[in-house]
Amino acid sequence: MNREKLTVTIITYNEEENIRDCLQSVKWADEIVVVDAESTDRTVEICKEYTDKVFLNPWPGHKEQKNFAISKASNLWVFSIDADERVPDELKNFILEELKNPVFDGYRFPRQNYFLGKWLRHGGWYPDHVLRLFRKDKGSFGGINPHDKVIVKSGKVATVSVPIIHYTYKSISQYVSKQNLYSSISAKQLPVSNKKVTISLFKVVVKPVWKFIETYFIKAGFMDGIRGLITAIGASYASFLKQIKIWEINNLSRE
Repeated sequence: MNREKLTVTIITYNEEENIRDCLQSVKWADEIVVVDAESTDRTVEICKEYTDKVFLNPWPGHKEQKNFAISKASNLWVFSIDADERVPDELKNFILEELKNPVFDGYRFPRQNYFLGKWLRHGGWYPDHVLRLFRKDKGSFGGINPHDKVIVKSGKVATVSVPIIHYTYKSISQYVSKQNLYSSISAKQLPVSNKKVTISLFKVVVKPVWKFIETYFIKAGFMDGIRGLITAIGASYASFLKQIKIWEINNLSRE
């Protein structure tokens, strides 16, 4: 039985440690499109071993780069994956079977997030559903950077139980560095999104404390042992950084 053809899209920047395993897990796709933000390592070289559709595009932002990748897809159906993610055989088989007669316009999958080498099952890290398979005439990336997400504006979306594998942070240093980077991006995106946010001492104190309580206790992060504690503290730290960086933008720019 014939099926709909599929394009896998990936955005990259200095991902030579991750990209080969990612590409290997999706080499069965009809087309692979890679958009690279001018990497200085061997990322592009490795990608060209798997596809001739490698495009260079200076970094415009997460959702913008992913939408640029979608625009380069030749097929109606797109599966967007990050360089640190993998498609296991079970998911591959589901996608190929579903595309024989798709009844939905988008498909949302859980992610198995591995943190410091272990799958986190609590603290909001699982099931962590993400919409990644969709018709490009129905969906595109929206949200506020760096937390982009696929939005299907018209059509039906299914939630599937078959997971994407996600290898997140390999070290504490990488985790802290990414929290710092993402909190800066989030704070700077507020003027772009026309969302006026006022910062008070109360918010700076209470929001990080609440984030820790939510992650560690309410979402049972404590059941993931020391890693659960680290991620709860990390979430609280990221919230604190975001609040004071918004304060910095709102106040220091006027002084």
